[in-house]
Amino acid sequence: MRLRALLDTHSLGLQLLGGEEELDRTVRGVMTTDLRDPSRYLSGGELVLTGLAWRREAEDSERFVRILASAGVAGLAAGEAELGAIPDDLVMACTRHRLPLFSVNETVSFASITEHVVRQVSSERAGDLAAVVDRHRRMMTSGPAGGGPEVVLDLLGSDLDLRAWVLSPIGRQIAGSSLAGAGPELPAELAARLAGEHLAAARSGRRGPHRIGLAGATYSLFPIRYESRDLRQTLLSDWLLAVEADAGDWSEERLDLLHGVTQLIAVERDRRDAARTVRRRLAQEVLELVQTGAPPAEIAARLRVAAPVLLPGLGAAPHWQIVVARVEWEGGDVPGGPVAQSLLEEVLVDPGTFGPEPSDRIAVAHTGDEAVALVPLPAVAEDSTEAAMTDGLHADHLLRVIQDPLGRGLDGDGRLTIGVSASVHSAEGLRGALEEARHARRVAAARPGRVCAAGHEELASHVLLLPFVPDDVRRAFTARLLDPLRDYDRRHRAELIPTLEAFLDCDGSWTRCATRLHLHVNTLRYRVGRIEQLTGRDLSRLEDKLDFFLALRMS
Repeated sequence: MRLRALLDTHSLGLQLLGGEEELDRTVRGVMTTDLRDPSRYLSGGELVLTGLAWRREAEDSERFVRILASAGVAGLAAGEAELGAIPDDLVMACTRHRLPLFSVNETVSFASITEHVVRQVSSERAGDLAAVVDRHRRMMTSGPAGGGPEVVLDLLGSDLDLRAWVLSPIGRQIAGSSLAGAGPELPAELAARLAGEHLAAARSGRRGPHRIGLAGATYSLFPIRYESRDLRQTLLSDWLLAVEADAGDWSEERLDLLHGVTQLIAVERDRRDAARTVRRRLAQEVLELVQTGAPPAEIAARLRVAAPVLLPGLGAAPHWQIVVARVEWEGGDVPGGPVAQSLLEEVLVDPGTFGPEPSDRIAVAHTGDEAVALVPLPAVAEDSTEAAMTDGLHADHLLRVIQDPLGRGLDGDGRLTIGVSASVHSAEGLRGALEEARHARRVAAARPGRVCAAGHEELASHVLLLPFVPDDVRRAFTARLLDPLRDYDRRHRAELIPTLEAFLDCDGSWTRCATRLHLHVNTLRYRVGRIEQLTGRDLSRLEDKLDFFLALRMS
C-alpha cells in the first residue's frame, strides 16, 4: 500500500503535517515504539507509530527522525494523546529528512492503524478470514481491559479451529488459546522442546513457519521478531507463535492471516519491552554506584527510589541477588551486552527460576559485553529458618530450565555463561555480590558446553577461602605454576604471564584473546603452547584452568 492511501481512510483520522511529495512511498509494515533508538527493530518500509514518550527536549526530535530516515522507514505517525499538538521541532526535523509526518487524533488507537496497515499490506482476504481480522482489531483496540494476545489467540481457536500459544525463547507460556473443553496450558516439557526446535530452525536460516511433529501432533512455529540487521541480536529473546496444525498445506490467505497475528502480538512485545526502560535505567544507576565504590548510604538511597518500581508487595527491606551473564559469538562482531540484557529479562521472568509464577520485577543493565541483573527477593522475618534465608535463584535450577532450548539457539558459534550470587540483605553487600557473581560466571566459562551456569556455592572451596590459605602453601603453589613462566619472561621478554591472564579472562576464547592482545591467533596459540610445555599443564582442561586462575589470584 502507499502512504497516500492512509489519508484517504477517513476512519483513521490522520492529518498530514509534512512530506506531501513523498506520499507515494510503499508501506511494507508497521511498528509502534517509544524507544529513543529503535533502529535495531527497523528493516525499512515501516510506518512508525509513536506516542512521543522518547521526547524530553527539542533536540531529541532531530536525533529520533535521523535514526528513522537512516533506517528507510516510509513515514512517521505521532499521537496527540500525550502532548496534544505535535511539537514544531518534530515537524521541522521530518521536513529536513524528507520523512512524511502524520498526526494521530487522540480518539484513534494505534492498534486500529496497525490492523489497517496489516490488512492492506497482506494479500487479499475474503469471507471468514476477513471477519476474523475485523474481530481481532476490535478486541485489540479495547486496550488492556479487553485482554491482550490471549484474546487474539482465542479468536483463532473459535473462528479457525486452531489452538495456539505464544512462547518465550525457553518455552514459558506468555499467552494461550483453547478450544471448547480443552485446557489452555501447554505442558512445560513440550513447550521447552518447541522453543528449542524453533531456535534451531531459526539458526539454520530456514524461513518460518517451521513444522515439527511432537507428542503425536504437528506444530507450526511462527517467529514473532523484530527485523534486526543480525539475527543474533534478538534470537535469544524473541517470542514465537506455536500453532497445533500443519501449515504445510495452508492457503496463502491463511498463512498471511497468521503473519498478521504475529504482527499484532509483536506490538504487545514492543510495549512490554518499552515498559522495562525505567527498570533498566535504575539498574544502570545502581550498577554504576556499586562499581565505582560509592558509599553504601548512597546506594541504599538509590534503592529506596527504585522500591516502588521493583518491589511492589515485597516489603521495605528486601534481600537482593545479582546475576551476571555474557553472550559471546565467534568473531565478536555482535555486541554481547545488549543481547545478554534482553536474554536475562526474558529468562528471569520465567517460572522455574523463582517459583511457579512469573515475575517481572527484574532490573537488568549492561556494561561492555556483560549484563547484570538486580533481583529483589521478599524480605524475611528475623526468626526465619536458614533455608528460607537462602531462598532465591539457584544456578542449577536456572540451568535446567534454559540449557536445552538456548543451547539449540547458540549451537555452532555462540556461548552463554551465567554466574549467580548469594542473597544479601543490604546495600553494603551489593559490591561483594557483584564480584561473587562475576567469579561464578568465570567458573561457568571454564566448563565445556554452549550454556553454562555456576552459583556462589561453588566458590566456597576456592575463591572465598583464599585469604585463609597459609602463606607458605600459597607461595609454594604459585611458585610451582608461575615461576617457570616468570623466568622465561625475564630471559626472552615473551609476556607469557600477561598472555595467561588475558586468556583466562577471555574464558579461553582464542579470537577474543588475540584481539585484546593485538596478536595473530597463531602467535597466541604458540604462547599458550609454550605455557603448557613449561608447566606440564593443559589449558583445555577445567582443572588446570582453575589452578592457573587461583595461582594468579594468590600471587
